Amino acid sequence: MQVLFVEDDAMNRRVVRDMLKVVGTDMEEAPEAETGLRMLAERKYDIVLMDLRMPGMDGLTAIRLLREGTGLNRDVPVIVVTADTAVDLRERCFAAGADEVIVKPVAMAALLDAMGRLASREADDEDFILS
Repeated sequence: MQVLFVEDDAMNRRVVRDMLKVVGTDMEEAPEAETGLRMLAERKYDIVLMDLRMPGMDGLTAIRLLREGTGLNRDVPVIVVTADTAVDLRERCFAAGADEVIVKPVAMAALLDAMGRLASREADDEDFILS
């Protein structure tokens, strides 16, 4: 499984990378949204983890641009990883095109549950298309 984590905080990236390494998943990193979008234009990913608050472009804008584009990752599942606890957070994330939302500090169980739900959904979609 190819995972990209777009997150400006190096410690947060390291914590999530270590969690994913435990289950045998490699993770590539982008320290800001612009770099993440460039990486998404160049290589196929299975899941994207996206922070919301980053310098420059925010995560919601990056998700919208990804979804509006025509690139190979246009439909990649996106999990928002955020410390934001606003009442309308989930609505805003889903409206931008996110598939799941988890809150920092990231709990390994929450991360793996969200990834598992999305991977299962993707597998179901592929089975439907192929049948």
